[in-house]
Amino acid sequence: MKLPPGKIPIDILKEVVFKNLGAERSEVVLGPAAGLDGAVLDVGSKNAVVSMDPITAAVERIGLEAVNVNANDVATFGVEPAFLFSCIMLPAGADSGIVQTIASQMNEESKKLGVAIVGGHCESTPGLANPIVVGCIMGLTEKGKYVTAAGAKSGDKLILTKSAGIEGTAILASDRAEQLGKVFSSAMLDTAKGFYSQISVVKDALTAYRTGGVHAMHDPTEGGILNGVHELADAANLGVRIYEDKITVEPETAKICRFYEIDPLQLIASGALLVAADPQAADKIVDSLCREHVYADVIGEFNPVPQKRILMHKDDSAEMLARPISDHLWIALNH
Repeated sequence: MKLPPGKIPIDILKEVVFKNLGAERSEVVLGPAAGLDGAVLDVGSKNAVVSMDPITAAVERIGLEAVNVNANDVATFGVEPAFLFSCIMLPAGADSGIVQTIASQMNEESKKLGVAIVGGHCESTPGLANPIVVGCIMGLTEKGKYVTAAGAKSGDKLILTKSAGIEGTAILASDRAEQLGKVFSSAMLDTAKGFYSQISVVKDALTAYRTGGVHAMHDPTEGGILNGVHELADAANLGVRIYEDKITVEPETAKICRFYEIDPLQLIASGALLVAADPQAADKIVDSLCREHVYADVIGEFNPVPQKRILMHKDDSAEMLARPISDHLWIALNH
């Protein structure tokens, strides 16, 4: 089977990756599973939450993304990210300036979040066309004081913060600026590039968790909002109904997606946060987020039938919720 770009299909994860996990250790409280953002380890009096992600499609702000995308995964447990390891791989022949750019971006973003960079590796790698940065972030919490992406319950409300395709919009506006500049104004592209400032969901996640009533959280990344919803439902073995008209798509995202003929709901979406919440707490969580200047709205609800995953359109028609084969960013980058 030839693999699509980006994340490998969930059936290969289940049938191959999850069956080859090395030795069993008693310290592993939560290991790999479909839809989960990280692992939970027993480290004495505390739990450690650990997550890892690579940045492969971005170029201009790859250091920024490496910090924030990984920090987001730890924050979805309701835990503050604290320690970062990174592996920086550069194309053969790259000069020292790119090391300075990536390292300074990582330093700046880590300071904003209170994260210490504690180790890693940096090399020039034959065969690479663009830099790749793999990050691993860890956070510490009191034992049992966290949520996982598997915690959603039937009847829970589904909350979304911010908008669709945030990261994809920023990447395309930055890395395809010359191409898009022939069609769109520099002011519009500058606004779209500015979406990088929204990529962190640490404030979103910690605000929601501390408000109470949160059962699960997940940051939709590859495959966009639609894949993120599927991953949250997969983790809890539930169905879900979402409402298209409740999902914000910013004008810049909509214009860029129309240009590339891609779906904003299937465009990489770091910067948005999905929250499964007790129905009685959903409005309070939305209000708490809005007080922190984080836009949020209820976009759907979970049901007990895993096969019943529905997208309601603005005209009241319905269809099965599409499961992205590959993130639409790859379609745009190959345009």
